[in-house]
Amino acid sequence: MRYGKEHKQTTRQRIVETAGRRFKRDGIDSSGISALMKDAGLTNGAFYTHFPSKDDLVANAVADQLHRQNANIVAHAAPGRAGLEQIVRWYLSPQHRNSPVDGCPSAALLDEIGRCTDPTRQAYTDGVLLVIDGIAARLAPDNPHSVRTKTLGAYAMMAGTLQLSRALTDRQLSDDLLEQGIHNALALLGAEDEPATASN
Repeated sequence: MRYGKEHKQTTRQRIVETAGRRFKRDGIDSSGISALMKDAGLTNGAFYTHFPSKDDLVANAVADQLHRQNANIVAHAAPGRAGLEQIVRWYLSPQHRNSPVDGCPSAALLDEIGRCTDPTRQAYTDGVLLVIDGIAARLAPDNPHSVRTKTLGAYAMMAGTLQLSRALTDRQLSDDLLEQGIHNALALLGAEDEPATASN
């Protein structure tokens, strides 16, 4: 039975989505084609109908994950400073820490992406800049590009904080680290509340 173009596109997208989740859970190198196709409910032989190589799937999955992060989190945040705080508090929340499969691909995969092929790194760069520019637009609405590097630095700090919070076995220390990370990120972005009273 021959399937139409729409069916093929739907199947391809299912592979990309399930691969993105598997990569974040097990890592890119540890995720073989058979496991990736099983997750999508397909046979190994169907893989090459949709992708010329695993590297191509990795690039597509990384880009898809970042586009989802932008669409589901950044694009829904309020404009201005309130939106910045929403994004930072979501990113450094216990829920995000506890759900790496549903979370940011940077925190889950950055070390592996750095060792990937140029096309995958380019897909990552394009995707992460989409997220960064959405955050920067809340920091400097009139000239987001002027704060792109600053925003990227804060994003990197948040990703590292999230990674470390996931590695700690002391849950209270992990929670405290997330709270400190929120403070640090908002301070770096210049979006912290002025204290109501002098702290001791």
